[in-house]
Amino acid sequence: MLTKKGKYGLKAMVHLAGHLPGEATLVSEIAEANQIPKKFLDTILGELRNAGFVNSKKGKGGGYTLARSAHEIRVGHIVRVLDGPLAPIQCASTTSYRRCDDCVDENRCAVRLIMLEARNAISSVLDNRTLAEMRALHESDDARLMYHI
Repeated sequence: MLTKKGKYGLKAMVHLAGHLPGEATLVSEIAEANQIPKKFLDTILGELRNAGFVNSKKGKGGGYTLARSAHEIRVGHIVRVLDGPLAPIQCASTTSYRRCDDCVDENRCAVRLIMLEARNAISSVLDNRTLAEMRALHESDDARLMYHI
């Protein structure tokens, strides 16, 4: 499940994707526009900066910018940085695999096999969608119709 940290991070990244490349945006502006607690957003943006998704600049004209084009940033990568593996359980994870202590035969474990299927479905969506596509959904009236919102 996506945590608030992951959700707020995605919202902040979508917000930044709406600005011109190199145009810095203040944390307070992002926080206010997306109803995110500023202090929590500071922490999230710090993690995204450390992971190479955003750049920050202090002082006059400072703020945050995307570190690369929104077309190059995959949604799944953002989620993994903020929330960890996409898999619901470790034995189904590609990036943080760990065998379960109580598993006799993981190749026949019904729980693992279903969780692998769930992980693959989530990954199929998140790893094949870009931040630019998320921004386009945000700007589109058609998105509400397409997704029955």
